Amino acid sequence: MSADWRTDRIGAASRGENPTVLRRLDAGFAVIGDVQFLPGYSVLLVDRPGVQRLSDLPRPRRLAFLSDMERLGEAVERVCGRLDPGFRRINLEILGNADPFLHAHVWPRFDWEPDELRSGPVWWYPRDRWRDERFRLGPRHRALRSAIGGELDRLRPAP
Repeated sequence: MSADWRTDRIGAASRGENPTVLRRLDAGFAVIGDVQFLPGYSVLLVDRPGVQRLSDLPRPRRLAFLSDMERLGEAVERVCGRLDPGFRRINLEILGNADPFLHAHVWPRFDWEPDELRSGPVWWYPRDRWRDERFRLGPRHRALRSAIGGELDRLRPAP
């Protein structure tokens, strides 16, 4: 994967150039995370460049974004529950401290996580987990990507 799309994730998603996009949703893009030390980690990116906070959106778009977040969370939950008997739950987070655009993290959590990290926020994981090539998104995640995308399709609201 080229790193160019990382400088403008939302614009690249809009142009079809962000290789992490799973599906276009109502108010954003469901993407699989760049790192997969917790397999299934996904992110919802807002679909409007320049939007930094949930409160920057008009109320109907806010609700659509939150609905998309819930849909992505349920898709990841279903897939991780099927693929890993150690799956426990999903953590949903809207933080916005590092990246200057509205996005929501969807973190699957597992029984096999180290005891000292299992019940805390994922941000307690050591920095090497975020940079280690073993956890970098790659071709070996095709089946996981496909499964999450399929669940997003199944969870699509009826027209």
